[in-house]
Amino acid sequence: MFLLLALLIGVVAGLRAMTAPAAIAWGAALGWFDISQTPLAFFGYRWTPWIFTALAVIELITDQLPSTPSRKVPIQFATRIIVGALCGAVIGAASSLLFGGLLAGVIGAVIGTLGGAAARGKLAASFGQDRPAALIEDAVAVVGAIIIAWAV
Repeated sequence: MFLLLALLIGVVAGLRAMTAPAAIAWGAALGWFDISQTPLAFFGYRWTPWIFTALAVIELITDQLPSTPSRKVPIQFATRIIVGALCGAVIGAASSLLFGGLLAGVIGAVIGTLGGAAARGKLAASFGQDRPAALIEDAVAVVGAIIIAWAV
């Protein structure tokens, strides 16, 4: 179960890189799961959820700009993989499967990055514009991240 959740949070990181750590940090800070005795305990610290939430809001706004680069360019892709790995590791750490969670998060981030780009492209083509597709992707990422963090 934990490895599936780690994979899914990686998918969310592939969709919206900062939404995944924001949800995971809130889950840890609110006591939905315990990582206090792990190397990733900082996710549950007082300010961590606020910092990641601010970054997530900025990302949701900048994603709507036409000048935002593709998620598949190396720096964007690498960021999503790193964030997916970190968030997957947090979920894994909650069940003593830190490395397994990390690996599942990486796999999920690759799936989310490539699959999310393909799905958004198809949605945008069907709508005739990108904005509705981007907003649907935002909603999927935010709601999915919250559900995943709550389920850990």
